[in-house]
Amino acid sequence: MNKAKILWVDDEIDFLKVHILFLTGKGYDVETANNGIDAIEFVKSTNFDIIFLDENMPGLSGLDTLKEIKKIRPEIPCVMITKNEGEDIMDEAVGSNVSDYLIKPVNPNQILLSIKKNLENKRLVSQKNIDDYRSEFQKLNTELGFINNFEDWTKIYKQLVDWEIKLGGLSSDKTMTEILAIQKDDANKEFCKYFEKNYEKWLNGNRENRPIMQHDVFKERILPLIQKGEKVFWIVIDNLRYDHWKMIQPQILQYYKIEQEELMYSIIPTATQYARNAMFAGLMPLTIAKNYPDLWTYEDELHSKNNNEEQLIQTMLNRFRCNEKFFYTKIFNNKEGQKIIDNLKSINQNKLNVAVYNFVDMMSHAHTDLPMMRELADDEASYRDITKTWFEHSSLYELIKALSETDYKIIFTTDHGNIKVNNAIKVTGEKNINSNLRYKQGRDLQYNEKEVFAPNAINLMLPTPNVSTKYIFARKRDFMAYPNNYNHYVKYYKNTFQHGGISIEENLIPLITLTPKNTK
Repeated sequence: MNKAKILWVDDEIDFLKVHILFLTGKGYDVETANNGIDAIEFVKSTNFDIIFLDENMPGLSGLDTLKEIKKIRPEIPCVMITKNEGEDIMDEAVGSNVSDYLIKPVNPNQILLSIKKNLENKRLVSQKNIDDYRSEFQKLNTELGFINNFEDWTKIYKQLVDWEIKLGGLSSDKTMTEILAIQKDDANKEFCKYFEKNYEKWLNGNRENRPIMQHDVFKERILPLIQKGEKVFWIVIDNLRYDHWKMIQPQILQYYKIEQEELMYSIIPTATQYARNAMFAGLMPLTIAKNYPDLWTYEDELHSKNNNEEQLIQTMLNRFRCNEKFFYTKIFNNKEGQKIIDNLKSINQNKLNVAVYNFVDMMSHAHTDLPMMRELADDEASYRDITKTWFEHSSLYELIKALSETDYKIIFTTDHGNIKVNNAIKVTGEKNINSNLRYKQGRDLQYNEKEVFAPNAINLMLPTPNVSTKYIFARKRDFMAYPNNYNHYVKYYKNTFQHGGISIEENLIPLITLTPKNTK
């Protein structure tokens, strides 16, 4: 690694030769100036990595010099060195974006530590993460070989996401991120086996022997709060993965504290029509279609598949004899989101409010259709970063800030996750087969039985418009392609984010209970 280029500005620079020699001996390139005017001219002509600046200089003071330097090169970290410990001096320095603050006399090791903190921190943290992952790699592999329950899968997925964020966010060593990606693919392979083996038993067995799923959320997490007199704001972000939650969590924790963080298991298909309708009805899709046929839309119908969410919530409240008035809205942009904040007083009396935010789902579709979005989110790390950036500038973040001043608890979740697909498998069917790449529903489906999960639809509590209708599901990073124009189809959809099938990313999704920090 090339050592940093340093500018040290002090009117008594001749007395600092020991420090300069120390840094030079460490390989750093050090330039000096004994006044603010010369320092500013240096900055105009030379690219420095960090500047050490004496606060108390005759003529142009250190603070005035700092302000001028920041006008020229606002990104350069500047370290103020002073004899003055006055609070007003420190406040002004911080207000001028000083990166560090040292009190004289300073020793060479203090200077070295400040350099490392300001310039090498990311590299040092990254290297530590790489070393830690190397140590953890075999342990994770061993654990993958012995997982036999849904709690263990939750634990292993949380660990994998933690490493993804640590290595993807800091590491310049692509080898480690590639090894982690391979390990995650291995985990997905084993997870699919586990899920397919147990899913039908979960749906048809005792609740105590299965994980919490979408149709349990209201009964088990929201209704008990309402019955205790609590007020609940139910926020659903369509298509939000657990790693996305971890990216926006720090911002939320400024205003709310986590009462409970869970990963619930999504039903299949991991698609909005099934998963979100199940969550808002508190019922599996087959039961919705049988009991409320006017509220269920089949795949081959032209109507929107999620137009009846408010009505489904009402049927669920009626079924549980919960007579509370509720508010429901679906948000597609910040202008619509702002309306909730503006109307917060009018809905503040409700025990239950429900808001669905569609940005992440729209972003994943845009990633498929728009070349610019593919470039912006060309890997998992950048996809997470875009989600974080959206949240930080979203009306949802403003809503959470506003809610933190009320007594609302937040149930924060999603309907399903998604996965970046890269392997095409051939499937054919009749003309009205659905277009989803991760699952197919229809008649006369032709496929390789080894490549898909093809269960009995009734046993999985899925509605079938015809007796001969089947469902098939893609696993891991597979996606289904038609033989016609196959190469074009594969090229277009490869490395896009899709949902509907079976994978850790799609099926293990965040379910978070949040309490405002101002709650006594």
